[in-house]
Amino acid sequence: MRGLWKDIIESISGTEQDFTTGKLSRAIILLSIPMVLEMGMESIFAVVDIFFVSRLGSGAVAIVGITETLMTIIYAIGMGLSMATTALVARRIGQKDNERASNAAFQSIIMGIFVSLAIAIPTTILAKDILRLMKTEEHVIQEGYHYTILMLGGNVIIMLLFIINAIFRSAGDAAISMRVLALANLINIILDPCLIFGLGPFPELGVKGAAIATNTGRGIAVIYQFYLLFFKGHRIAITKKNIKIRINVILNLLKLSLGGIGQFLIATTSWIGLMWIMANFGSEAQAGYTIAIRIILFALLPSWGMSNAAATLVGQNLGAKKPERAERAVWLTAYANMAFLLFVAIFFISVPGIFVKIFTTESKVIEVGITCLRVMSYGYIFYALGMVMSQSFNGAGDTTTPTLLNFICFWIIELPLAYILSLNLGFNELGIFMSITISESILGILGMMVFRRGRWKTREI
Repeated sequence: MRGLWKDIIESISGTEQDFTTGKLSRAIILLSIPMVLEMGMESIFAVVDIFFVSRLGSGAVAIVGITETLMTIIYAIGMGLSMATTALVARRIGQKDNERASNAAFQSIIMGIFVSLAIAIPTTILAKDILRLMKTEEHVIQEGYHYTILMLGGNVIIMLLFIINAIFRSAGDAAISMRVLALANLINIILDPCLIFGLGPFPELGVKGAAIATNTGRGIAVIYQFYLLFFKGHRIAITKKNIKIRINVILNLLKLSLGGIGQFLIATTSWIGLMWIMANFGSEAQAGYTIAIRIILFALLPSWGMSNAAATLVGQNLGAKKPERAERAVWLTAYANMAFLLFVAIFFISVPGIFVKIFTTESKVIEVGITCLRVMSYGYIFYALGMVMSQSFNGAGDTTTPTLLNFICFWIIELPLAYILSLNLGFNELGIFMSITISESILGILGMMVFRRGRWKTREI
């Protein structure tokens, strides 16, 4: 037990461990704990925002939920870029080639900046029209479109936060990524109520204040990331000789990123489709769905942290020519992830109302939120398995396989099933929740079957 506590403390404070040698169970602990805490803190952004915004009514909650649904496209692109960064940097670290790892890191940052600007300009101009396409009620648009503009326009902050944290994680400095998110959350938690409700000297900005608080917290965190990466480099550091465009590295990153972006775009556009279907049942149903999804993400994002640990271990150990060690790391991480989400599912199935009622007192919103939380929790074990398998493929540089699996499960199965169950067969909101659970469970099973074939072990990047 003393050894376990020592590992926990080391994982949080930072470690010098070489993850291509030594006990795998210890490597998983050292990587997973700060990654779990990091993802947990990422989910706190959403929970804190919705906690305070819910005091403004269902219209404000709906605009946050719809905007977040749109933001999933940005998250998808950011994750795709960070996924390519993880695969390439981890592989170079495993090869003990820190110079090439730093080159890849800088090219990833440059790509992220240009991509985010290409997104920000049109989406801020067309924000109201985009909200109307989502079937948002006109009074909800007028009440909260500034929130949408600020969040979409500030996507460069999110993009850089994702990419630079991926650099630290893939190099083995997971504790740094955790500290970055801790700083961002602290600022957001302080500013959220001040700017939403006008506490003290702050103006009362309503739902727009939530966007300003979030962007400010994340923006300061990005400045801190740059400081650490350019001036306080540890396992990986960007120096003057790394600061130049390298077309071959960019092309390699682009190749890896396209698969990752496609993978997440398929998943996230399916969420937009689900929100579009949900719009048929009114803003209260959308609000209940939004609250439940925020609660679910609070559990799933820490689970993503464990999956990210598997990606780093796969990348580094393939770089060190140790594919069997990489495979063992994936299975150990998968077992731990499934056990964790099984524990969470028991609570969400047994007493979902406790969690939903934290965010709202409106009876219809509570009813929808409880149903969503309970139904989706039945698939948690399969979600855990699917996340680890997908991230393991990504860590190996095989972004094509998860993209294909996502296409089958989300576009071929989930969206048509949600439409048929909710609208044609009359299950209403319940049909949407059932389709999510079914498709995510199939994804986990298919991912495991493909992983066992082992082709990912021979992937060269």
